[in-house]
Amino acid sequence: MEGEVDHRATRRDFRAGTLARADLDPDPWMQMQCWLQEAESAGNFDPTAMALATADGDGFPNVRYVLLKHFDARGVCWYTDSRSQKGQELAANARAALAFYWPELDRQLRLQGAVSLLPESDAESYFQQRPVGSRLAAAASEQSREIVDRAHLEARVAELAARYPDGDVPRNPAWRGYRLAPHRFEFWQGRSNRLHDRFVYIRDEKGWRISRLMP
Repeated sequence: MEGEVDHRATRRDFRAGTLARADLDPDPWMQMQCWLQEAESAGNFDPTAMALATADGDGFPNVRYVLLKHFDARGVCWYTDSRSQKGQELAANARAALAFYWPELDRQLRLQGAVSLLPESDAESYFQQRPVGSRLAAAASEQSREIVDRAHLEARVAELAARYPDGDVPRNPAWRGYRLAPHRFEFWQGRSNRLHDRFVYIRDEKGWRISRLMP
């Protein structure tokens, strides 16, 4: 590409709402659930989409979107192929960050913490809940591995579909669930003139401590 593409004048103001200390639930999990519900009510078509940031053994970062599948006080959970780039990076460095963005409400939610594998039984249970097409795709793909072309991938799916005409395709043991156990939450509310409201929950020996940050 020749020349610079200039987006320095691309901007919008944030006017969807405000966030005060009095608005926050003392439990970050309850606050997270509230914001997820409000994002869905505001018309966000993918409120559980979250950016997952990992780093390899040399500290080089990568980020991609995954889908939140369930959470409780132990952490935030998603499912993927452990042979993927993110799976390999989490095996080398079991710490990660997550970020949600809900533009309809001018809100972000960020989490940081340690990541662990969910039990095999959790992966099996969720795999069996997925639509047949999703199970076939997961079984056919060795995620992140190079492939000749799309036709080869589709042939792998067709071969599995023929082998399991009842749709009872087995889960590959490499397809696993992960849990991030946050030690830090940040709730970010966009405000006019970039004077955003930011509140951080950090766990200490007494529980969750809430602090306001400068924008």
